[in-house]
Amino acid sequence: AIGLYNLGQSCCLNSLLQVFLMNIRFTGILRRITVPPSAVQKKMSVPYQMLLLLEKMQRGKCKAVHPTELACCLSAHRVKLFVQHDASQLLLHLWNLIKKQMKNVELVEELSDLYTIFVEEHLACQNCSFEIKSNSSMLTLPLPVLDSNSQRLKSLEDCLRYFFRPEELTGQNMCFCQQCGKKTPFLQSMKLVHLPQTLTIHLKRFCFGKSSNTHKLSHYLPFPHDLDFQRVLTENQCQADDNEKAAWQYGLFAVVAHSGSATSGHYCAYIRSLTERKWYCFNDSEVCQVSWDDVKCTYGHSNLHWGETAYLLIYMKKHPQ
Repeated sequence: AIGLYNLGQSCCLNSLLQVFLMNIRFTGILRRITVPPSAVQKKMSVPYQMLLLLEKMQRGKCKAVHPTELACCLSAHRVKLFVQHDASQLLLHLWNLIKKQMKNVELVEELSDLYTIFVEEHLACQNCSFEIKSNSSMLTLPLPVLDSNSQRLKSLEDCLRYFFRPEELTGQNMCFCQQCGKKTPFLQSMKLVHLPQTLTIHLKRFCFGKSSNTHKLSHYLPFPHDLDFQRVLTENQCQADDNEKAAWQYGLFAVVAHSGSATSGHYCAYIRSLTERKWYCFNDSEVCQVSWDDVKCTYGHSNLHWGETAYLLIYMKKHPQ
């Protein structure tokens, strides 16, 4: 396991790069990209620069490497360097750049299959039978860690159930019903249609307070090593056949953890090697083997506001179809 040197507030980028490059299914796609023909195109290609970084890391001649060329490439594509990043936003930015710059249609489809979540959104009038259904996709499941009454949710499973709960839209939130010809109460719900091989969950630990300042929610929120969605969600929260749901058993692959406050802090990544089956902590240039108990220290603690808390959870299917 090779580290990445911090180029100046690049801990977030380093952590996400390690999560991508330790995923052998992602690197399997990366190794099959078309090499850009010119030197300028090579410098501007995010997938190609990631491939070069991977090869540099796998030579394993030193404890860490400098991701300078990739950072310069990202900077040319308007990814700001030397600033504090939000890991979920930077992940989306990286993903869009990688996907956009992969020229091979088959590889783009493989990449999408590897990471994309599909859901079906429902809006149903409570006065008549009028219903609107729409399909959408997302890269992460953005789970709230507080309920609508600002009460703390007690586990990852609780967060998932809360995210997929039906919600009544009444009062100022009523929708216009085409059948009734007026605004009426609606029931809004979201159903899970498809889960990818690599599932990314975003724990929304940063929120706006009464003074419009962002603050961090550091409270204790355990997450399991093994996650079975069929046991967590009800039949009404799923819109998938039995074959699809049978593959919804996951094992934890990585945790991107944040320490510090909402305005300043540090990211590192805990990743389980898919070949060695061992956990490692990737803290910029420092990499060390850790235990599952060490990973569980990212559950959070109400009294340690600057402590390390899980922010992104990356799960992998145990039995991919």
